[in-house]
Amino acid sequence: MKNTDCINPLLSTAELPAFADIRPEHVTPALDLLLADAEAALQRAVGPDVAADYDTLSLLLDVPVERLQVAWSQVSHLQAVADTPDLRAAHALNLPRVIDFTTRLGASAGLYAKYKLVGASPAAAQLSPARRKALEDALRDFVLGGAELQGAARERYAAIQDSIGTLSQQFGDHVLDATDAFCMLVPETALEGVPEDVRAAARLPDGSGCRLTLQYPCYAPLLQFASDRNLRETLFRANGTRASEFGPAALDNTAVMRELVELRAEEAALLGYPSYAQLALVPKMARSPDEVLIFVRDLARRARPHAERELAELRLFAAQQLQLPDLQAWDRAYAGEKLKQSLFNFSSQEVKQYFTEPRVLEGLFRLVETLFGVAIRLDVAPVWHNTVRYYRVWRGGDAVAAFYLDPYARTGKQQGAWMDDSRARWRRPEGALQMPVAHLVCNFAPPVGEQPALLTFEDVITLFHEFGHGLHHMLTRVDELAVSGISGVEGDAVELPSQFMENFCWEWDVLQRLTSHVDSGQPLPRELFDRMVAARHFQSGLRLLRQCEFALYDMRLHTEPGAGARGQRLCDEVNAEVQPMPAPDFYRYPHSFGHLFDGGYAAGYYGYAWAEVLSADAYAAFEEAGVFDPATGARFREHILEVGGSRPALESFRAFRGREPSLDALLRHQGLA
Repeated sequence: MKNTDCINPLLSTAELPAFADIRPEHVTPALDLLLADAEAALQRAVGPDVAADYDTLSLLLDVPVERLQVAWSQVSHLQAVADTPDLRAAHALNLPRVIDFTTRLGASAGLYAKYKLVGASPAAAQLSPARRKALEDALRDFVLGGAELQGAARERYAAIQDSIGTLSQQFGDHVLDATDAFCMLVPETALEGVPEDVRAAARLPDGSGCRLTLQYPCYAPLLQFASDRNLRETLFRANGTRASEFGPAALDNTAVMRELVELRAEEAALLGYPSYAQLALVPKMARSPDEVLIFVRDLARRARPHAERELAELRLFAAQQLQLPDLQAWDRAYAGEKLKQSLFNFSSQEVKQYFTEPRVLEGLFRLVETLFGVAIRLDVAPVWHNTVRYYRVWRGGDAVAAFYLDPYARTGKQQGAWMDDSRARWRRPEGALQMPVAHLVCNFAPPVGEQPALLTFEDVITLFHEFGHGLHHMLTRVDELAVSGISGVEGDAVELPSQFMENFCWEWDVLQRLTSHVDSGQPLPRELFDRMVAARHFQSGLRLLRQCEFALYDMRLHTEPGAGARGQRLCDEVNAEVQPMPAPDFYRYPHSFGHLFDGGYAAGYYGYAWAEVLSADAYAAFEEAGVFDPATGARFREHILEVGGSRPALESFRAFRGREPSLDALLRHQGLA
């Protein structure tokens, strides 16, 4: 490398990224060098002087390719959490270059030929189990990456990858811009019923009114608590039409979505599959779209009677108690909160006062330390925003992992919550062990004044969910990069640890450690917890149907010929099949459905429900042994978290539970048993 290593932070080989120093002008020069190095390694690897040997190929390719991937992940991460026009432009300029290289790497006929020779050689049987799994995955991925295509088909495949990458980025940018563009100024008197902390966060500095946005910490409580029905409708409509034909044409995702679906179908056809769903399921546990459709529809069938009763109860309550005889979509959160208060004598806002962010984090960390034999300590590292924190994970006196926590919503940050890997665990060719590092990103309401941030109970569940993903990434003991942590895990099993962790939020012994009232400091009272547990399955049928609707729409969109052109009609058909209450005719949730169009879950959204079969059954082991049982925690760490993607997920589940998974625990946890 040239001496630019010391001045371009994206070229740094330090343990942690220099996030505070990365600027848009660093991106292109860094990519120039990193792509050139990776390209040179690829050309040498396919040449006649390099033997078809696993270690030789890994030694040559892994370092420059991983260095490129790490630098690009830093750029992509910053564009997701700290977007600026200049950074977006630099990302857009270099995205096609990165896609071009990764496509050619994955479709390299010469490299594929050498890996086939490796797989057929006697030496393959002597590889470690993790390396054998990595080799099997690599051979499969070469085929899925177009390595067997020839001539025009090969060129077209590469062009499709470039277009898909660009369109996916456009989709996400449109959603971010549409979200950030919405602003509504109202007098504070319009916020009757809205909790004080939400009002305080929205209040203008001069006290002249409140500024409302579509950021989740503002939008969600307004739908849930605002007495002003017109205000609720305005916000619901604005959120439900983001990036659609009802807004600025420049941000309309309609054509982007259609083209993405059509390109995916064309990609599948080039590779010999009848649909994109069939192609997407090759590396997953589910064997066919029909199997997924049967699974999702069976869940919907089981949930539908519960949901119909819940909706009838809600409509009756709204008509009799709230003077809302014509319950609409923008009334459901508000009426649901009022009904829950009536039935169970507590409100979400009352519970929220006990979940101060410092106490929740302390309780979460103590739980993880108890179960999995690690210690979590705050540390110092360069960060991209002054509210981001950095922690190290210790085990037996050694730092084994680290993570960044970016908890709060803000302008320029994509909505939702996610875990990304900054770096994976890897025994590098020179022998050094690379420590896994994770990004844990949420969009909670920030602190107001001197008060600590308050989390809703749903926020707490979200935090536990993403931390489960983080544990899967950070506690792996696999040294092979391709199957370390979450890498190599089937897409419909990757939610197992995340959904597993959610269950601890419903345990009394856990909540005692998570709660401290913002004013009194007292933990959550037992009688309030009992009311929460009684309300746990409140409207669970409606919630599960919503997930089934998303999963069914996704699978049909990527299975049925011409589905992309049907647009809203397909969405309406799925809604009519699944939901007891029709969606408003203006509702365009697919236009901001990042999981499908910008998040890697295309033809895979069903995985949340699929993996919950595994996660609920896995958690049942803790219910049987005790939620703080270290022996059960050690077995879960050993058989699920530590092995990462080094073996099929079903084998890992069997090793932990000693049997096949059962649907019973899922139905019980959903209140549908």
